[in-house]
Amino acid sequence: MTDTTEWSMHEITRAAGTTSRTLRHYDEIGLLPPARIGTNGYRYYDADGLVRLQRILLLRELGLSLAAIADVLAGDQSEAEALRTHLDLLEIERGRLERRITSVRTTLTTREGGGPLMATEMFDGFDHTRYEQEVTERWGRDAWQRSDTWWRSLTTDRKAEFQAEQQRIAAGLVAAYKAGTDAGSADVAELCRRHHDWLAQSVGTVSKEYYLGLADMYVADQRFATNYGGPDGARYVREAMRAYADTATFVR
Repeated sequence: MTDTTEWSMHEITRAAGTTSRTLRHYDEIGLLPPARIGTNGYRYYDADGLVRLQRILLLRELGLSLAAIADVLAGDQSEAEALRTHLDLLEIERGRLERRITSVRTTLTTREGGGPLMATEMFDGFDHTRYEQEVTERWGRDAWQRSDTWWRSLTTDRKAEFQAEQQRIAAGLVAAYKAGTDAGSADVAELCRRHHDWLAQSVGTVSKEYYLGLADMYVADQRFATNYGGPDGARYVREAMRAYADTATFVR
């Protein structure tokens, strides 16, 4: 795009990789109105509109609904604070992605060089065994072994997708926490539902006791708190999980 103070819809869609239909929809629901509409009916966007669109697209990638995004954008955070929040989330995601890239590069180099593969290097960034003790102590050795057997049965691509979904859910919860969204809201409940389904993939049966115990563990263990923006974020996630558990259906 040229160095200017406003941009046409065509320029925006080309730069952002979105569509004119999407931008019109965002305008219709009040999420992203243009700075002005020309006499020819064309929509034009200013710098504030570009920043707002960037935030919308980032939140969409985190899995938030348009209604939830509207709540986030209407929050009390200043633009700078909101952008710092987005930057924090992206840096967390980048760190995890860089670890995965390194592990895959190590595997490729080793295979091409004929050297021995090291499981600890291959699955750095994908490691699930770090929670073995907690799972065993809380739900028994059988629960851990079932989960571990399931994990080892997955292909590398399936493992990566499983981890990616967890990261999307966590990022969505962090965004909701930092935006001040009610932990019992419908949009946060939808994130918890996805989390519930994600858990069920590995453990099969997710009881209410299991789910609430996990919520407590997120607060008790700093390693989990780090995933949710710190202790306050972990407490927010626990509150959200408890609210979800009051209305969700659990298999006994």
